[in-house]
Amino acid sequence: MHPTDAQPHVVIVGGGIAGLAAAFFLRDEPVRLTVLEGSSRPGGKLCVSDIAGVAVDEGAEALLVTRPEGTGLIAELGLGGERVDPGTTSSAIWTLGALRPLPRRQFMGVPSDLAELAKSGVLSSAGVARAGQDLELPPTAREGDVAVARYVGARLGAEVVDRLVDPLLGGVYAGRSEELSFDATLPALATASRKYRSLAEAAGSLLPSPAPTLGPDDQGGRPAPGGSVFTTLAGGLGTLPELLAKASGAHVRTGVMARELSRAENGWRLTVGSAADPEQVDADAVILAVPARPVGRLLSGVPGASAAVAALAEIGYASMAIVTLAYARSAFPAPGLAALGWSGYLVPAVDGRAVKAVTFSTVKWPHLAGSPESGAAPVEIVRCSVGRIGEEALLQRADDELASLAEAELAAATGVRGRPAATRVTRWGGALPQYTVGHVDRVARIRAGVTAQPGLAVCGAAYDGVGIPACIGTARAAASQVTAFLAARR
Repeated sequence: MHPTDAQPHVVIVGGGIAGLAAAFFLRDEPVRLTVLEGSSRPGGKLCVSDIAGVAVDEGAEALLVTRPEGTGLIAELGLGGERVDPGTTSSAIWTLGALRPLPRRQFMGVPSDLAELAKSGVLSSAGVARAGQDLELPPTAREGDVAVARYVGARLGAEVVDRLVDPLLGGVYAGRSEELSFDATLPALATASRKYRSLAEAAGSLLPSPAPTLGPDDQGGRPAPGGSVFTTLAGGLGTLPELLAKASGAHVRTGVMARELSRAENGWRLTVGSAADPEQVDADAVILAVPARPVGRLLSGVPGASAAVAALAEIGYASMAIVTLAYARSAFPAPGLAALGWSGYLVPAVDGRAVKAVTFSTVKWPHLAGSPESGAAPVEIVRCSVGRIGEEALLQRADDELASLAEAELAAATGVRGRPAATRVTRWGGALPQYTVGHVDRVARIRAGVTAQPGLAVCGAAYDGVGIPACIGTARAAASQVTAFLAARR
């Protein structure tokens, strides 16, 4: 396959949300588009399937409306009418033996109202007293990037880190606050903290009034005025990849793994397929929309890319699993999960539980519960997130073991009785990039090395955020970079 002067060939390696979005953003350009996806289906971590007769996402199930990239793409696809808002996003923390309300006046676990924090019961009295010292302590010096736990702990104490901040970051990154970068994971708060002596005051400056609760799937965004922080599609976010691929007009090839990338006379050459039966794919421009390590392997044969390769190798990944449980509504104390008043709960790692976050899907998304007119027996769908960085042994357990662990812990937290009518275990190996200390500088080195290669761009979750809108933002930037390159060459 060779590029032609009449219609330049753009190859996108990776058919997840970032790769498919990049193809969509190039749809009106005079180019031929090919997407190479190594797995058997496009979509990456967006996938939907039935459980107990209800279509429920297996991966990401919500996107932030506070970043316009996600909702903007949905609008461009003509799917604005398919958007649904949550019934509630109020969340709890399961800690110290009870479900306790997540304080409303907080930013990714950093409290701004210490009286509300004390009332929540999430912290011990000693922990509340230590958090209050933030208002009196002198400024905390910070030279360059630091770990979240180091700075937040210095201001508000270890309990705030362990029982609030770490669970929220664990829900987003499956990482640990003592390793995650303050500048990369909480950029708005990191910036505000340089303007305020008190970290609680810095957090308060980022919160609207009144402030909806930021739930276990949030990444610290601010809610839209009068609206919810989250949205999804009626059929699930897992329906988005197929619609995006079709609208892009790209030729999507699945089961095709890119093994090598090299310079060619008129652009780039990719070697795909097995070593025994290799295939060369020539392109005028290439967008790499795969995780950091595969990008590094592809760039290893490109002269001048060694600094980028080294930086890519520094980005680690965490694995996780989603255990989805479907219960008859009668299994929960009457009148069901909605009576709890929460869309789910988070579990601090210090409490030693296997499940780190739980979403009451039929409470958060009432359309999943169906209507009495449907004639179907009412069900409650619960999604349990399992796995933090360093918990590989837990994730090596069999599906039935993970499901049993999730069932037992859910019963202890909510009082559900009996076994679920259906279970589903979805494993996401190496799914979440770890934004450890120095991540912002690391990404700058990667982009500098890639930008120096004409006709090459990168996008995906490894760079500017792991959420869907952030991935879409990197995809638009990569598409713009390729468009500018092709225009200049013409």
